[in-house]
Amino acid sequence: MAKISQVKRQQKQEKKTIFPTRKYNRCARCGRSRGYIGKLGICRCCVKDCASKGEIPGLKKSSW
Repeated sequence: MAKISQVKRQQKQEKKTIFPTRKYNRCARCGRSRGYIGKLGICRCCVKDCASKGEIPGLKKSSW
């Protein structure tokens, strides 16, 4: 889980408009900044959980 202060800091509007390069992506479910997958909008940990539960259409967790 991301710190609440980090998530709030990213949501500030005045800095984003002045410095667009400082914007970074966070997972929509847990707030993690690393391992972010842009197509899904979530991190790799959440992708693994969602794939196991079958919540992402077209994605199946392999087991062999």
